[in-house]
Amino acid sequence: MTYIIIVLIAYLLGSFCASIPLSKRVYGGDVREKGSGNAGATNMARVYGMKAGIATFILDAVKTAAAMLIGAAIGGEAGKALAGAACIVGHCWPVYFSFRGGKGVSVGAALGLMTGLPVFAVIIAVFFAVSLSTHKVSLGSICAAAALPRYGNHSRCGGNNGKVCTDGRSCGSTDSQL
Repeated sequence: MTYIIIVLIAYLLGSFCASIPLSKRVYGGDVREKGSGNAGATNMARVYGMKAGIATFILDAVKTAAAMLIGAAIGGEAGKALAGAACIVGHCWPVYFSFRGGKGVSVGAALGLMTGLPVFAVIIAVFFAVSLSTHKVSLGSICAAAALPRYGNHSRCGGNNGKVCTDGRSCGSTDSQL
């Protein structure tokens, strides 16, 4: 029952896509009807400028952090991880906005940050390396998302003094700790 409560809270928090009310109230239009048609920070930046994109990114990151902190408080590390996943689902398919949300990039970045600084550093480095070399934010986002499970899985191994592990078992942890 605890995990159901965590998923519900995180999904509802995730369903608040900052770009939609921000675009409607501040800029007088629905961002999903312009640019790429997506309700994310990138489209906000394209359509309404960099300040709107950054504001959207920050608000979406804050909701993710809040969801994961609530999940951790209620259900420990498993609750935190579950909350992060539910927040992404809520962001992509928000109940408040007819299930038309963002792609989960800013939420995924916040999830990486909440997982740990080494994980965040890796996914941000992947994002910028790919985005800057290809001039495609979408490809950078996909590659960063693909890096998250690989590096996120090994960042919290027990007994490693905060170092990122290269092998989950070599740093003194068991499979249940990963």
